[in-house]
Amino acid sequence: MNKGELVSAVAEKAGLTKTQATEAIDAAIDAITGALKKGDEVKLVGFGTFAVADRAAGTARNPRTGETIPVPASKAPKFKAGAALKDAVNGK
Repeated sequence: MNKGELVSAVAEKAGLTKTQATEAIDAAIDAITGALKKGDEVKLVGFGTFAVADRAAGTARNPRTGETIPVPASKAPKFKAGAALKDAVNGK
């Protein structure tokens, strides 16, 4: 499912126009992104938790040349599915 299909599904399910559904989805994504930028977690009970994980600095290898390349430390978004979402996916 891509964003357009998600917009259509939300619009149909919530009785909104596609424009309203797009605005709602964009607002939700912006709110989640903003919270993660601040280092906060976003917990959606029954769905899952969005958080930021710290990745340590390390080294990588260029497979073409074999050269070792330093990889700087970074932050990465992560998502942990909630129990209700896992159950829904597994047909329980």
